[in-house]
Amino acid sequence: MSYATATDMQTRFTEQDLVLLTERENSTPGEVNLPLLNQALDDASAEINAYLSGRYTLPLSTVPTALVRVCCDIARYFLSADNAPEHIAKRYADAVAFLQAVNQGKVALGIDSLGDKAVTNDTAYMESAGSVFSRAKSKGFI
Repeated sequence: MSYATATDMQTRFTEQDLVLLTERENSTPGEVNLPLLNQALDDASAEINAYLSGRYTLPLSTVPTALVRVCCDIARYFLSADNAPEHIAKRYADAVAFLQAVNQGKVALGIDSLGDKAVTNDTAYMESAGSVFSRAKSKGFI
């Protein structure tokens, strides 16, 4: 199970960027190599699972949006191979730091240990003692 799809990658990055990242000798020039892109997404998901396996039951039944972003950043780094520009390497390092924080329990994904969306009753509740100023309470100026 992959945490992101090729469509997620195309939403986050330009078509030209993906073509350049997936272009190989045997691929069609000017087109995104979808098998290679999907393989990078699967590899990124496997890396994410390595960090999540100690804290969550895998596979997750709901995929948090944060993991989609992290998966896309890791896959983009994997597609860059040894030629990753500094900004791509930085996003990869940030993604790994995020996953390490999740693994250590410093950051929560908003799901329970079984991978279901966490149920909470931390709902804001407001109560008023009534209005402070009203015509009935005013004695004079109003």
